[in-house]
Amino acid sequence: MRVLITGGAGYIGSTVASACLDAGISPVMLDSLVTGRREFAEGRVFYEGDISDGPLIDKIFAENPDIEAVVHCAALIVVPDSVADPIGYYRANVAKSLEFVDHLIRNGCTRMIFSSSASIYRAGEDHTVDEESPLDPQSPYARTKAVCEAMFADIAAGSPIKILSLRYFNPIGADPQMRTGLQLRRPSHALGKMIEAHEDGVPFRITGTHYPTSDGTGIRDYVHVWDLATAHVAALRRFDELDVSVINLGTGAGTTVRELADAFNRVVDRPIEVVEASPRPGDVAGAYTRSDRAERLLGWRARYSIEEGIRHSLEWASLRGSRLGES
Repeated sequence: MRVLITGGAGYIGSTVASACLDAGISPVMLDSLVTGRREFAEGRVFYEGDISDGPLIDKIFAENPDIEAVVHCAALIVVPDSVADPIGYYRANVAKSLEFVDHLIRNGCTRMIFSSSASIYRAGEDHTVDEESPLDPQSPYARTKAVCEAMFADIAAGSPIKILSLRYFNPIGADPQMRTGLQLRRPSHALGKMIEAHEDGVPFRITGTHYPTSDGTGIRDYVHVWDLATAHVAALRRFDELDVSVINLGTGAGTTVRELADAFNRVVDRPIEVVEASPRPGDVAGAYTRSDRAERLLGWRARYSIEEGIRHSLEWASLRGSRLGES
């Protein structure tokens, strides 16, 4: 099987590509390198360019006529940035995805897996959600994902293409073989900020401490990026037999930011200090999945622990500069 992966030189896309290779699936990677890294595409079939570039998509399919499916990971994903630049986020995530799907249909591609987000849910009082939970995205980034899902549903209803949305919870970790990891040196999510605080010897700032959770801090479902990647392999293998359009990918366990910091301090030899700060623009209390749909339909469940995700993230952070040619 040959699969086109958009955003293939990014954090998740490159990890999905590695999981595909390990499973005997040949990835073809497309990335604009706006945030992706060329190093993540070394030794792999790679095209540099934009998903909305019709002639480029035509060229990819002409040169790789055996592509059977697409994994669409290309997107801008930083919540505060989406608040500051909603036009840029809607253009990159929605408008270009619309053009991309049109190019796929023109080239006869009928299978697509879409990297969606659990941030589109309205969580219940217990902070759990399943695939039938109401949607209530709270940031421009999250709304771009919800808009794309609705748009793709309309397109799939009137076209030969079938689209499966995998709603990710909160990815952590790196490829356990350290082929790829977070490409950003200073990521904006909680674990990235903890690693930054640890490296710099400064306190970690918990942004928001008055949420309706057990300890007042935000709650998330932290899922290892390699587990996410293997879920894509399972979805590709079983794509034609699936009769749903949405599957949650999470561990089924909620972890607050304070609990994540405690886990971090259990892993490192020099604990970080934790201080309180105000919420960031677009931040929400959070949620975790209560669904077993992924296990029932894909035969998949998350296998890595939070501590293993933290260890792999730390290992990648120590190697990142040399792997990417940076000091």
